[in-house]
Amino acid sequence: QVQLVESGGGLVQAGGSLRLSCSASGSIFSITAMAWYRQAGGKQRELVASITRSGDRNYADSVKGRFALSVDNAKNTVYLQMNSLKPEDTALYYCNAAIIAVRDWPVNDYWGQGTQVTVSS
Repeated sequence: QVQLVESGGGLVQAGGSLRLSCSASGSIFSITAMAWYRQAGGKQRELVASITRSGDRNYADSVKGRFALSVDNAKNTVYLQMNSLKPEDTALYYCNAAIIAVRDWPVNDYWGQGTQVTVSS
């Protein structure tokens, strides 16, 4: 069993900052990639940022220059530092990880339960 646990969401004023954390635990042989998605009310879930095991990062155009990913491989944890937050960043943020649970097993996708980020104007 693999679990992803997110934390760090909350209410912040426009221009403020938040840091989200996502920790993976359980049967983990290897994590090939981790990512943050978000879903605002009535909209489709969208990719915010992702990072591969080799460290390649990818950001949505809407967050480039404001959000930054970092990883603590020893803790199987990914962080999303969100600065200069805007009201349009308000959404439920989900952690996603591509994980090989046991050596030679295929990669499976796992999702966290989501953490709410609300940015007031």
